[in-house]
Amino acid sequence: MAKVVVIKFKGNCKPYYFAPGKLALKRGQNVVVETARGQEFGYVVAPEAEVADDSVVAPLKPVLRIATEKDEETARRNEARQEEAMKICKEKIAARGLPMKLIGCEFTFDGSKVIFTFTAESRVDFRELVKDLASVFHIRIELKQVGSRDETRILGGIAPCGREVCCAGCMPEFRKVSIKMAKNQGLSLNPGKISGLCGRLMCCLSYEDEYYATACKQMPKIGATVTTPEGKGAVVSVNMLKMEVRVRIEKDGAMFYRDYPVGEIGFRKGGEEAPQEGAETGKNAEE
Repeated sequence: MAKVVVIKFKGNCKPYYFAPGKLALKRGQNVVVETARGQEFGYVVAPEAEVADDSVVAPLKPVLRIATEKDEETARRNEARQEEAMKICKEKIAARGLPMKLIGCEFTFDGSKVIFTFTAESRVDFRELVKDLASVFHIRIELKQVGSRDETRILGGIAPCGREVCCAGCMPEFRKVSIKMAKNQGLSLNPGKISGLCGRLMCCLSYEDEYYATACKQMPKIGATVTTPEGKGAVVSVNMLKMEVRVRIEKDGAMFYRDYPVGEIGFRKGGEEAPQEGAETGKNAEE
């Protein structure tokens, strides 16, 4: 087991493990840590704990110190410089006529490098732009191109559900999302209904996919003919949360609708009619 403390950085919801050393850290404390790109300013989201060795990326970087007033002032100063740096970079991009959209700017904690993040439809030759920026800031310049999902994570926003987009607020890593997930949940396949602010499928489609994928296999298809305790009928809708099926039944010249637990009807995979005894046993014929 490895002793770790969980640290996050402003503007990034992904947590990182660091070695606490001999420091007694508390939740919410600002700290200075060692990272692959030098010293960085972050805050503690979980105090010291033990985790499995295979969940830690070795070597584990250390927490250097609890942030001092000087460290906090440095962090505020770096943040205050971002707006002016963004303005200058946009002017240089426009002057060069480059097909790129600037979306973010960040100064490293020690002030030795500034990182500009942008999106573009294709690769951009920004070598001359780097020279222009270096002549203004006199520090190392890094330009990083990202995709539409990363753009939404950086800019943030309100999702169709009315809450902050998951990628910016509560999702450390992007999840794989497919159109099959929407089909499993019986959602409309209208792109406007199942797409997020980034124009891609909404990440939240993956949250309950395991349940819906299992439930979907236990349900008949819409329009399938099934056997019920009151006779044969056609499936008009399914409720995978209640595991119920609504069936349209025509009997003695009358038509009516009934809701049945899926265990009380009989059907075959693909929507074929099941033998009558299937309704009595309450078992799906595909089992």
